[in-house]
Amino acid sequence: MREGKGFMGQQWKGNGFTLIELLVVIAILSILAVAVILVLNPAELLKQSRDATRISDLAALNASIAHYVADVRSPTWTTGTYCTASTTPPGGAGACTQSSSTVVTGTGWVPVNFSAISSGAPLARLPIDPVNSGAYYYMYSASTTIGYFELNAKMESAKFGTGGTADVQSNSKDGGDNNNVYETGSELDLVH
Repeated sequence: MREGKGFMGQQWKGNGFTLIELLVVIAILSILAVAVILVLNPAELLKQSRDATRISDLAALNASIAHYVADVRSPTWTTGTYCTASTTPPGGAGACTQSSSTVVTGTGWVPVNFSAISSGAPLARLPIDPVNSGAYYYMYSASTTIGYFELNAKMESAKFGTGGTADVQSNSKDGGDNNNVYETGSELDLVH
């Protein structure tokens, strides 16, 4: 127990911390906080979150297009390649019709009229890539054969990228022909 004189000369008795003890505790907490931040790597966690969104978005689109082809008696099928951002996609300049429209009536960046499905459109709107600029955008390509399409997105995190612990881009993982993008759909060699 420590004894001393406090404010205005009053006698006090009690347990307390000295300034040195407080500084040591603050220093230890600071070191632990820095270590936790370095281990967690918040920038990589944000990239992984965006990649999980990309995988989910393309899965929903893939299922919706398959539902459209199976449900609509005479589906309208527009061929070509469409992107959500102003970029130069695989295949060279001019290989992609660019649109950021999210309508599901056939005039959005995926030219499929989801509202023609007998139970109604399975999507309220078409998804857009979380970054949607530079190398990060969604791409849709359709062949002349009804029901043959490909959806692409580039992963941004080390975890989901080529060679990562949860790699979805490698040809051996997604079955496509491009190691640098995640490919899904019914025909994975439409965009090289």
